[in-house]
Amino acid sequence: MTPERLTNAEMALMDLLWETEPLTARQIRERLYDDAKTSQHGTVQRLLQSLEEKGFVQRDRSIGVHLFSSRISREAYGGLQLESLAEKLTGGSIAPLLTHLLDEKKLGKAEINRLRKLLEEAQKRG
Repeated sequence: MTPERLTNAEMALMDLLWETEPLTARQIRERLYDDAKTSQHGTVQRLLQSLEEKGFVQRDRSIGVHLFSSRISREAYGGLQLESLAEKLTGGSIAPLLTHLLDEKKLGKAEINRLRKLLEEAQKRG
C-alpha cells in the first residue's frame, strides 16, 4: 500500500473503525455526526467510498446491510507515514527521528525499553 495521507475527516472515520469494527454506514454516521442538524449520509458515503478506493476500508456485502472494517491497522498506517516522513526529511533514515525524540525526552522509560527489546531481537535475527 502506498503511504497515502488521510484527510482529517478520513482519519476520524478510520479512528472509529480501529476502535469498533465492523460498523454499518448508519452507525458510522451516528457516531461521527451525532449532533448534526442535517443528515450527513452523503458525506459518510463519500468518505467510505474514498477510503475503499484507497484500500483502507473493506466492505462486507454478505448480508443485507453493508459492514465496513479497516484493511490496515493503526500501527501499519502510522508506520507508513513515519517511513514517508523519514524519506522526505532524512533520506529514509529513522535514526535522526529517534535521536530527536530521545534528546527532547519525548520517549518514556517503557517506550525506551520496548525499543531496546526490539533492537536486541533484530540484532539476533540479523
